[in-house]
Order: sequence, then structure tokens, then C-alpha cells
Amino acid sequence: MPHNEPEAGAGLKRPGRAVAFRLEAAGSAPFDRRLVLDGPEGGWIVLSYRTDPLRPPLRPVLRILRRDGATQDFVLPGGPRAHWLGLLPADTAEIRLAAPDGFVLDRVGRRGEADILLDGLARRPLRTVSALYDRARGDARRYRDTLRGACAVTAPAGIRGWAAARPLPDAADAAAVPVRILLPVRAGQGAALGRTLASLARQTHAGWSARLVLDAGVAPPQGLDARVTVSAAEGACLADAEPGAALGVLLPGDELAPRALALLAAGLGEAALVYADEIRASLPRLKPDWSPDLALAAGYLGRPWLAGPALHPALRGLPLAPLSGLAARIDAALAACAGAVRHLPCLLAETVEDAAEDARAEAVGRHLGAAAGVAWIRQGAAMDLLWPLPEPPPLVSVVIPSRDRLDLIAQVCRGVLRETDYPAIELVVVDNGSTDPAVLAHYAELRADPRVKILADPQPFNFSRLVNTGVAASRGAVVVLLNNDIAVLEPGWLTALVRQACRPEVGAVGAKLLYADGRLQHGGVVVGLGGRAGHILRRRPGDAPGHLGQMRVAHEVSAVTAACLAVTRAKYDAVGGFDADAFPIDFNDVDFCLRLGALGHKSVWTPHAKLAHLESVSRGPALGAARLRFEAEGARFFERWSAVIRHDPFYHPCLSLTTFGEELE
Repeated sequence: MPHNEPEAGAGLKRPGRAVAFRLEAAGSAPFDRRLVLDGPEGGWIVLSYRTDPLRPPLRPVLRILRRDGATQDFVLPGGPRAHWLGLLPADTAEIRLAAPDGFVLDRVGRRGEADILLDGLARRPLRTVSALYDRARGDARRYRDTLRGACAVTAPAGIRGWAAARPLPDAADAAAVPVRILLPVRAGQGAALGRTLASLARQTHAGWSARLVLDAGVAPPQGLDARVTVSAAEGACLADAEPGAALGVLLPGDELAPRALALLAAGLGEAALVYADEIRASLPRLKPDWSPDLALAAGYLGRPWLAGPALHPALRGLPLAPLSGLAARIDAALAACAGAVRHLPCLLAETVEDAAEDARAEAVGRHLGAAAGVAWIRQGAAMDLLWPLPEPPPLVSVVIPSRDRLDLIAQVCRGVLRETDYPAIELVVVDNGSTDPAVLAHYAELRADPRVKILADPQPFNFSRLVNTGVAASRGAVVVLLNNDIAVLEPGWLTALVRQACRPEVGAVGAKLLYADGRLQHGGVVVGLGGRAGHILRRRPGDAPGHLGQMRVAHEVSAVTAACLAVTRAKYDAVGGFDADAFPIDFNDVDFCLRLGALGHKSVWTPHAKLAHLESVSRGPALGAARLRFEAEGARFFERWSAVIRHDPFYHPCLSLTTFGEELE
């Protein structure tokens, strides 16, 4: 971990020429500050700022008021310290800022366009050439975003330089909270243990103690700090820490940042568990906020973390031996426990590998119990949880809005009726005014199947209305919304969706959707991606594991696409279905998922439901009036869900919202 702390802006390769600025009070929340710059308002700028790491991690938002009365919003990177490169329009009249409590703007720099282009050509020449093409054809928005993607993001492999330019700001220290660290030590780990103990000695939080748990035959180290005790692992269990203490586990070789324990202790507060981010194998592990499914299946908690007294009873009886996999067994016990959990989006440790997946599966299995019917399954290189299917399986109503395009509607109906192994299916096609005789003839054939219902809705296209019409006419206890450009790839897709949708705590469930060429089209929706909402890892390889291995297991996301979305009828009705007035065409599925979330029902994406999706092939791109309509719906979405856009809990605030990937901003 870096120990030196440069001034704001130091460490950036091109921070730009510093300019004078001031922040003034202006307007009402959330855009209650005005940023006034020295010189012209337009052009490329670099903002360097910091926030209190112990406050909620809301991203700042910059709102541009243009001379023609239009507004333009930019969602900035989050995290305790951040830098943002952006292009302000030449007709900028005023700059407003929505910033979290504790926000401090340290520096504003200006950069010339030629400098930006040279930087982009040096770092990512293909993206920069693509940006120049966008500029030549007059697409200013894509030019700006593509060039930002060439210059303003850092690949995960560049984490050390990225972190050095973003040192942790000062924060309060909960000095009164004692911290007890457990360190399991096996043979041959003397040098690694020395590095860990040295990082403990550098902690600014003085109230720590450590217990070395030695494997059989390991001699106690010499010259230990007075705060370090030693015990044997054989036959011992994890005991209580002293009353009021916070308990953590490190492995030999783990190194904490000097402020790590101070921040964790201060962040614990009344929570049962607090955890932070880490570097492992020279790559970042930037974690989501509390994601129980991902924690159980993938063990993303890693280290560092501190467990408060409320979790000590769940840990107390864990056997210390064998030491191999001890951290994974503790990790599984923590992940399976209820209680308030807090994430600090700060890199506080560099950790070593602890591959003990089977130990985690065994520990989670004991917690869930055989009565719950939950099993473990292999998914590539990972283990995932398999939730039970209700008995008997509920009737599922598959609702497909469609118009003409025999090639599409015939393919998707064949997939649902003939290539799906789920036993209880009702198919509802909501036709939006088809005139193709071949399609009408196909409908006549479909009606011969008692499982099929064809509805006519020839009104102007409104996707939300079509969906609501189909659901209202269906009978199933579970509803699955399906686009007409979906192709079934595996027979078990519907069973996988229903397993998740029938869980009481789950609202919407989404599938793994692939383009025709096998690349990923939908792996879950990140709210804020692209400025409003977007699909994570779009166009990446279909077998990409994703950050923290999340694309291999079912896990929580903020939203899923209605191209394939499962939900129980009771939950669909509880939120009133899709909002056909505010979001007739776009953002309706994300809005639906977020309204379910507001009622306490989480959205889940599963890789076990895999289908092909020729995204929007039947609609085409939005141009002209359609583009204006899209922007109007996007503006309504931003106003309704600005708080979630500023912090998607399942997407780290330091990850880029520009590149649809997992790069650092």
C-alpha cells in the first residue's frame, strides 16, 4: 500500500493548468452550489476533490445550464478522493454542483483539446481514432464520451498508480474502539507474517491487539510487540474478543494501509460488520455495498473487515484447525449472518490469496441447512447457490409484445413452447398491429395450442402499456416478460428464473443475454452507467468472469432488462406494473426494478438462465423525434431516481460510468 500522500492533483499524468475558482451557494438542493471559473466556462477541465470516507458515498453531479435554456448533467466519480476530466460546452452559461456532505473541491485544471487528443493517442489510440470519427460525423456527445474513455479511465492493472494519485483524506478515528486481530500462521510464513505485523505497527489507531494462532510445529516468533499474543490452533475455537471490541482476521502477507484500522473502527459504529476494498495479486478488489447472495456464493468480503460484538456469537464456535481455509470459513459465517453491514469504498489493504472455496461452501451449507433445500452447483470455476423450486412448480405466464417480423416471433415462440423444459407455461403474445399475412397465419397456428393466448393492441407503440396489457390477461403466479428478439439457448432457462423469483426477498430476476456472436449483451443494469442506466460489460466476451467473479454466480443488481425479466404476479401488482405514462418506451424496466427495490424486493441477475438477444433489432436506433423522446424519458428518469444514479449500491463509486466496463475513473 502507498504510504506517501501527495497534494491534490499530484500523481496525475496531466492535471492541467491550475485555474482560480470559487464555489458559491446557489439554488435549492441538490444543485445548491455554483462553480465559478476564471476565464471562459467551456472547454476541457480537470476537477480534483475529496469527500469524507465515513459519509454515504454519493457521487457529485455537475449540471450545465446552457445559454439556450437546456441543461446537461455529468455524474462524476465517487470515492474519498477523485479526479474528473470533462468537456464543458462552449455555450455554458452557468455550472451547478450537487455534492455530498463533506465535499471539498481542491483544484480545477484546464487542458487544451490538442493535449487531450495526444494523451488519448498515446494511451488508447483505437478509442481516440473512434472519437475523431464521431467528431467528423457531428456526434458531439459520442466524441466527448469516447475521448473521455481514452484519457480519463485506468485499467485495473494500473491500480497502484491510480491509488497513489488518490491518497486517503483525513477522517475521524474511533480511538475508544478496541480492535482484536486474529492471525493464523502456518509453517514457512515467517517473512509474510513479518510484513503483516509491521503494517499493524504502523497503524494510526493505537487500540489494537493481535493473536497469532500457530499451526502444529510452528515456533513462536521472537521479539513480538507487547500487543501480540500467541496460541496453538489444534483443538481451539474462535473465542470472544474483549467486551466492546471489534474482531478482524488477517492472513500472513496481508498489509494494511496506516489508517485502515482507524477508518474501519470509526466506520463500524452500530453496524454488525464493516468491510473495505483491497488489492490482491496486483489487481483491485473494489467491492459493492452489502450483497448477501454474492457474499455467500463468491466470498467477495475478503479482507479487511471488522465484526462488531453482535456477530461474535456466530463466530465463537468456529474451530481454528485446520488453519487452511480458516479465513474462508469465517468469511462464510459472516456472509450468512443477518445484521447491519457497512462498506467503506476505500483501498485499505493489500492481501494474499486464500483459495478455500470448498470450506466456504461447507460453512454456508451448514448455516442454510438441508431444510431450506439450497444446494451448491458448479458454474465454471466457481460455486453457486441453487435455490429450491416450489412444488408443484407454479404456472408461468410468458408475455411477449410483438409486431410483424415472422422470423423473430416464430423463433421465440418455438423456444418457449418446444425448447423449454419447464412444465407449466402459458404464452401470451400482445400484437401491436401486425399486418404481415405470414405473421397472422402463424398466430392462427399458435392458437391451436391451449397454452397460447394472442391479444390485439394496435394503438401507437408503448412498450409499457403492451406489457401491462399482457400481464393483466395472463393467469400465472409468475410472470416472465420476453422480447420478441430472444432465442432460447438452453432448456433450463425458465426454471432458473423461477427459482429466484419465488424467493420472498427477490423482486425482478434477469437473465444472461448474449448477442448472436456470443458476446455479452446483458449482465445486469448499473444505474448511472452512461449517465442514466446501462448494461455492465456490454459487448465483452460471453464467458467473462466479471469483477470479483460476479458474472459466474447469481447476485444482486440494481435492475435488469425487460428483454427477459421474471417476477411474481403479487410483486408486479404491488408496484402497479410498468409506468406507461412516464416511460412508454425506455427506462421502464429500470424504473420498475427500482420501485420494487423501494418496497424491499431486491433484483437478482442469474447466469443460469442463458438466452440470445438481438438487441432492439425490431425497433432500430432512435433518431430525430425518437431521439428527442428518448432524451425526455431519460430526463424524467434522472429526476425520479437521481439518488440511485449517484450511488448504485452494487457498483463501486470509483468505477467508470463512461466505458460500460470495470475500469477505474
